[in-house]
Amino acid sequence: MIKMNDIVREGAPVLREKANDVPLPASAEDKAILASLMEYVQNSQNPDIAEKYGLRPGIGLAAPQIGVSKRMIAVHVQDEKGKQISYALFNPKIVSHSVEKAFLTSGEGCLSVDRDVPGYVHRYARVTVKGTTLEGEDVKFRLKGLPAICIQHEIDHLNGIMFYDYIDKKDPFRIEENAQPIER
Repeated sequence: MIKMNDIVREGAPVLREKANDVPLPASAEDKAILASLMEYVQNSQNPDIAEKYGLRPGIGLAAPQIGVSKRMIAVHVQDEKGKQISYALFNPKIVSHSVEKAFLTSGEGCLSVDRDVPGYVHRYARVTVKGTTLEGEDVKFRLKGLPAICIQHEIDHLNGIMFYDYIDKKDPFRIEENAQPIER
């Protein structure tokens, strides 16, 4: 089980590397790693388990955040209608996106960042993603709103990009033209 002391923090070189593709079909070891990423995000959202193990709540986690430079992510988040969106993916890739942007009014956070970083992170409002599930199934799906923001944040980790790289240093709360605010 992944705990907070297993999560690497900003400054660790692995967080700035471009992660390697996972050879498919995935090995038992890679499947175990991907399953543990999903287990963390699910456990971190369960108040009893999170308190017992001191887990910070998260809606997504990428393999580089546990020191593994491979293209694996887990996302466990509710959409604006309260529907649970859950994906554990090998080699996820954004294959198309909207022109429109969106941002979280509360800003973004990250399990690898132990400080508050104020500012807006503008991302695509809608994305279409392809990847391979734990069961080896190739999937393609569309996301919007918070789930779209979450999956972009996690895929960025696979490319060595941190969320605060997008914040305007001179004007952190600048709102891009036509960007949709998302309350969280």
